[in-house]
Amino acid sequence: MAFQPIVDITAQTVFGYEALVRGVNGEGAETVLSHVTPANFMAFEAACHSAAMASAGRLGLDRTHHLSLNFLPSGLAAENNSVSPALAMANASAIGTDQLIVEITEAERVTQPVRIAALFADYRRLGLKTAIDDFGVGYAGLGLLADFQPDYIKIAMDLVRDVHESRARASITRAILQAARDLSIQVIAEGVESPSEVAALRAQGVTLFQGFLFARPTVDRLIPPSRICFPAARSVRRLARPPRPTLAGAQPLPQG
Repeated sequence: MAFQPIVDITAQTVFGYEALVRGVNGEGAETVLSHVTPANFMAFEAACHSAAMASAGRLGLDRTHHLSLNFLPSGLAAENNSVSPALAMANASAIGTDQLIVEITEAERVTQPVRIAALFADYRRLGLKTAIDDFGVGYAGLGLLADFQPDYIKIAMDLVRDVHESRARASITRAILQAARDLSIQVIAEGVESPSEVAALRAQGVTLFQGFLFARPTVDRLIPPSRICFPAARSVRRLARPPRPTLAGAQPLPQG
């Protein structure tokens, strides 16, 4: 298992880690999943969650940090879903249920929204948090959010990329953030690769980020806050400022 930190840009600390499957030689998730069949996917998913729990516990996951686990909607909706063994492993690894985030991936359509909504309610009663991954692309859209409201939504990398240069992306992310605020949902921006993207989204109110700008996923290691590349707060503030209006033909005044 590999772990990628989710950071709080305001506090400049780690909010949590997302667990990601990797091959024995470092192959990405897509390569690993290409060898998994529908017949053994449920067992494979449960094994990944157990491995993530065991690794995070062994690596000393801080009690203040969350651990995000990916689930396919069909796996969650199954009668014997894999959350139960994950909870058992959490207890064995001394990871609190309040540290766990059940993250629905956008790789398949949610065909049983009522069942998923009921499960989300059950997870909250158990102390778990819930999230919708890759929000804004694939099957993870406003229709899904209308069916059930998680604790977090993760804005997809497709919308984050170059958001500072795209009027359309900026408008869409603003709309997502307004809906999230109205529904008391926290937003995580994922796939962040530049300080300018952070600045644009920070100006809109995002405080939680995940992406290569801060740290790449690392196999069998939890990167501590001291090793994370936080953009300088002053630089983020400067990049977030709107450009000053200028007279035609005049040069813009220096900022900062």
